[in-house]
Formats: sequence, C-alpha cells, structure tokens
Amino acid sequence: MRMHTLLSVTLLGLLLWASCIRADDTDAKQTESQEDASEETTEENSGEEEDTKEPPKKEKTTEIEEEKDVMVLHINNFARALSENQYLLVEFYAPWCGHCQQLEPLYAEAAGKLKEEEAAAVRLAKVDATVETELAEEFDIGGFPTLKLFVNGDRKQPVDYTGKRTTNGIIQWMKRHAGPGAPVLDSADSAAQFIDSHNITVVGFFDNLESEEAKVFKELALEITETEFAVSASLEVFQKYEVKANSVVLFKKFDDGRADFSLSEEGKLDKTNLTTFIKVNSLELIIPFSKESADKIFTSSILLHSLLIINSSVESQKAILDDCRTIAKEFKGKMLFVVIDVTEALSNVLNYFGVSENDAPTARLINMDTGKKFRIGAGDLTPNSLRQLCQDVVDGTAEPYYRSEEIPEDWNKGPVKVLVGKNFESVALDPTKNVFVEFYAPWCGHCKELTPIWEQLGEKYADKDDIIIAKMDSTANEVESIAIQGFPTLKYFPAGGKEVVDYTGNRDLETLSKFLDNGGVLPEGGSDEEEDEDDEEGDGVVDEVADESAEVPTNGTSKDEL
Repeated sequence: MRMHTLLSVTLLGLLLWASCIRADDTDAKQTESQEDASEETTEENSGEEEDTKEPPKKEKTTEIEEEKDVMVLHINNFARALSENQYLLVEFYAPWCGHCQQLEPLYAEAAGKLKEEEAAAVRLAKVDATVETELAEEFDIGGFPTLKLFVNGDRKQPVDYTGKRTTNGIIQWMKRHAGPGAPVLDSADSAAQFIDSHNITVVGFFDNLESEEAKVFKELALEITETEFAVSASLEVFQKYEVKANSVVLFKKFDDGRADFSLSEEGKLDKTNLTTFIKVNSLELIIPFSKESADKIFTSSILLHSLLIINSSVESQKAILDDCRTIAKEFKGKMLFVVIDVTEALSNVLNYFGVSENDAPTARLINMDTGKKFRIGAGDLTPNSLRQLCQDVVDGTAEPYYRSEEIPEDWNKGPVKVLVGKNFESVALDPTKNVFVEFYAPWCGHCKELTPIWEQLGEKYADKDDIIIAKMDSTANEVESIAIQGFPTLKYFPAGGKEVVDYTGNRDLETLSKFLDNGGVLPEGGSDEEEDEDDEEGDGVVDEVADESAEVPTNGTSKDEL
C-alpha cells in the first residue's frame, strides 16, 4: 500500500512541475534500494551464455585512479583517499541504478569545477557499493545513490549530504562545508558589501560569536546552502542596521527589503523557527511561478496557496496584480500567492484547474493538506473578490469545487463505461449495481498495461446486469468522496450502498474475475509480494514531477515513495 505523507508536495508537484518537465512513467522513486538489484541483475544475466568469460579483474592497490575528475575508491585505497583530502564527498552507487546514472554527469561536472577551484582540499569520489560490500556495510548504505562527506579523514562520523542533486547544488554544499559557513562581518563597510552582493542574506547579530545562539545559527548555515549567511559582533554594524545584540535579520532585494527575527523570551534561538522564518521570508509576496521558484513553493510549510492567473500582455491585468499585493501582505504567513501567466507554457497547470487562457484574470486557491480547490469566476478577479475568497478559505467556510469533463455521448456504449465527475455518482453509486472502477492517468505506464485486461474484463461481464466495469480519467475529473494517491487505483462499489472496497490484488484477468465473482472479496493467493512490490514501483500522483525532484534534499530511501 503506497502512502505519501506530504500531500502538499505531491499535489503541487503535479500542478506545477509537470508543466516544466514530464518524468518517465517507470521512474518515480527518488532513490533505488538494494533490494531492487537482485531481480534486475538476475534478468540481465539470464540471457547471457553460461560460458561467457568475465574480463580479468584489475588488482586493487592503494593507488587512486580518476574517472572524469571523480576519484574511484575501493577497500584498498579508501583510507588513503581520506588521509589525503580534507573534504571528501563520496557517492555510494550501483551501476544498474537509474538515479545514479542520471547523477553521474552532474557529479562529474561538479568534481571538475571543485578540483579546479579548490585545489586538493575539496574532492569528489565514488564507490561501487555492489562490489565494495565491506564499505557499504561499514557506512550502512541502504539505498542508491547515497552521498557522505568525510572531513579530515574521520570515517567514524561522516556527514550525510543534504544538498540538491545538481551540479550547482553539490558545489554550493561543498563550498559551504569547506568554507567558513557564515563569514564574520567586522565593519559597516564589509557588512554593506556582503549584503549588497546577494539577493537574500541572513545575518546573525551576536554579542558573543561563541555563544550557544551563534553556534545554532552557524549550524543552520551549513544546512541551508542556497542562502548566504553571515555573523557580526561589531557595534558599528549593529548601529548601521539598527539592531540589538542576539537578533537575526533577513535582508532581501524585493518587497520590504528586510525581515527581523525575534528570539524567544528566554533569548534562545530555535533552529526550527528560524528555518521557517527564512523559508517564508525568502519568498516574494507574490511569487512568479518558474522552474527556479517551484522547489521553494513545493517545500513551503504554508499549505494554503492562491494562484493568480493573468495575461501579462494585458496592462489592466498587470494592474490588478499590483493591487493584489496588499491582500498578499494581509495573509502573509497564512497563504502563499503565486502568479501564473497564461502567455507562458503552463498548459498542464491550467488544465489541472480547468482554466483556459480566456478565463484570465481569475484565481484558484488550493489547500495542500486536503487537496480541496476553490475558485473565482472567469474575469471576476478583483482585490475585493480575492480578499473575500481568501478569508473564506482561511475560515473554512468556502465551498470547494471539483473538476469534470462533459459526459461523452457514447459513455455507456462500450464494455467499459466512461465516467466523469458529472456522472460518477449516478453510475458508481447506483444501489442496484456492483461497479468496479479504474481511476487512471493517460500518461501512466501501468494504466496502459492494464487497459487491454480491463477491456477483456468489461467484455466478460457485459451481459451481467448487476455488474458494471468502468474507468475515469482522474487527471481531468474529481469526486469529493474519492482521494486518489496513485495510478491505477481500482475501487469496487458494491450494490446496496455497502462500504467501498479498495482492490489490492494482482491485476490479471483471472484474479480480477474471481474478485468480482466473490462479490468484491479477494481470492486466496490473489495478492503476493511481487504484486505489492509492483504497486510500490507503480505510477504515483507525483509521477509527472520530473526526476529533478531529486533536488529535494534526501539521502535516505523509502520503498513507499510514490
């Protein structure tokens, strides 16, 4: 059973990132686990001739070879690499791992740039964990790729990599860990130069740079590597920026120009609160949607999002956007405001909300926790209408809406009935019928594999008056009572208004037929581990999110990821 604990990331990933890039249907997982290796390796080897001879293995020595500026490590040269490199990032990979293959050129590019810029102090290396099992066990490698930073030869407490899996992300993360982290601003001039040279800077003002609060601040600087941090204990700097000791200010070149963070009444610096403060205040009041801003939107702790849909080529609509800044400020901290320009290539976003270019200016609000959506009528976007809708959503009094295609004229002509939002209840909830529904996505690979079997199932039960086989495109239709977390999702709606049954069995004609013949009860042996694993690797709602979702910091692996 696949679960997704962060519905907000899943939904917004589907809404927005899908408009930039489309992921492969079969590559939804962030990290591939070692357990997946055995089956894949077995399949690859099954076709090989038994008498095929392997090339002679090269003797392992303490010498360190490089491939595209990446050091190739194994059990014999690992200790030497640690002793000779102050900051060594090591990727533990598997040759068959798709994510490792995607990371390889980015990792090599970062290795080359760091080698050139940082001399020998900062280097990148890799270990084939499927061969170097002793190293994999020592460092508890459970998934691929796993990246760990070794500092000053310490192999007992390596640092888990938490940056983005991009060339710039790796370089930023390594430089932050190898550098001062948060440089010291000891004069008004140095502070002004530092703050003016970055779009966003976070400065900690402390009377003692070795205090517990300053240490917490410096730790955070190593974690949020996409933002520039600095510290100061200079009275001159305090006076220039009109701050008191033991305070934090986020300086930014947009909106109000700065945001001040207050420590607790006890004068303690809470890392979680400061992290939230930085994330919230690093975003513009109204965020232009782009590939670059998507990650910050996705990972925001604010779960109410207001999407302002305008046509930037119409001056009056741009003026409305300016007027909406006041509303965005009123709801700051409660709701994110994102502007979507219909003149850009964002058709998937518009389709998700059932909006056409001609509907601009308009607005759609979404609760990322519940998935419920709210709307302003086409052409009815004004500051007053937006303020009212935002307030109603915050208060919980707004009425959500659900998308639906028009009912096809031939919806009931074939063996598989076509359901949309508008006819779902009248068909699926008919108390005289047992209705078996496939909720699918047109791009889903597993759905495509199921299509001929589902058609055969429909034909088999076409003469049964009390059984209906149906399907619904869940990317274009929604039902209030049904939450879809992955594709395909199969649900059985028994006659008489009985409880809906989630089908979790094998998706073959025989098992599906026995399930129907048993009145919605899975036959013994109708589900096994292989099918469960197939489900886990199936197409989740987030599959339209590009594999660049790997940019989200992660070093662990979960087989329950969508």
